[in-house]
Amino acid sequence: MNVLLMYYGTPYDESQVEAYYTDIRHGRKPSQELLDELIERYRMIGKSPLNEVTFSLARRLEAELNLRQPRFPGGLEEAPLPRTTAGDARVYLGGKHNPPYIAGALRQMVDDGVKRAVALVTAPHYSLRSIAEYRERLELALEELGDPFPVKFVQDYYAHPGYVAALARRVAAARWRVRDPQKAMVFFTAHSVPLKAVDADGGVYPRQVETTARLVARLLGVKNWRVAWQSAGRTGEEWLGPDINDALEEAAAGGVTEAVVAAIGFPADHLEVFFDLDYEAQETARRLGVHLVRAASLNDDLDYVRVLADLVEGAWQTEES
Repeated sequence: MNVLLMYYGTPYDESQVEAYYTDIRHGRKPSQELLDELIERYRMIGKSPLNEVTFSLARRLEAELNLRQPRFPGGLEEAPLPRTTAGDARVYLGGKHNPPYIAGALRQMVDDGVKRAVALVTAPHYSLRSIAEYRERLELALEELGDPFPVKFVQDYYAHPGYVAALARRVAAARWRVRDPQKAMVFFTAHSVPLKAVDADGGVYPRQVETTARLVARLLGVKNWRVAWQSAGRTGEEWLGPDINDALEEAAAGGVTEAVVAAIGFPADHLEVFFDLDYEAQETARRLGVHLVRAASLNDDLDYVRVLADLVEGAWQTEES
């Protein structure tokens, strides 16, 4: 069982921010103003742990998949090597915007003799600006390598029961920290995308995010909730809203004094969780007199690892590539 786990990526240190930002902008270098702004955001949060979290996630996913495999199903006909490090499941990690890049991970898979694989993205919701771009990079890299093996691609997992339950556990824990959970507003956030991208795929992305939020709210019996968006790009086009800060303004104007925010579109802690929610949204909440608590991220926790393992197993068992 061979797996390519893909994730967004983040610079390993400040010297890599410009190259990273340029890659995000499809090869167009950012202005000095935009570059300085992004560097300052990294400095404000200290460091994004996204690379470390995702490397750990890949390692734990590989371990979970190997735990699920039958023990020597054909028996042993001779003594194996003293240290049997290689399991039946192997997880390779590919970054969208930083090394190890998706193409590099695929080259390693070819070198290792992989015959078929499952590919999935840590992002749970499908968007033309997200999962579709990962698939495009994957298919381009496979084509450049001569299509060495078939790959089953996992499209999304926004309604997976384990994923919904994992989110619900963290929202429930965050609600313990507000004085009146029944009156507190719960905000479910995901990365904003340009409206033209939403229109181009028929609104699939916001519908999936809304579905995740509704399922979590239903599981917890939460009545007072809404979806908000964050991390809109600095472009001249219109992006999906309302932004979480605008949503907080509206809630406060309606009498809300306590709130929980859950970044359901971001499984791992990183810049856009720490800056957009822990800094910017918290500043807005303090100004408005709203007590805001953020639900913990899934990161590399076992309940999330098991969700990804379910997805891999389900895809691996299908013959269609």
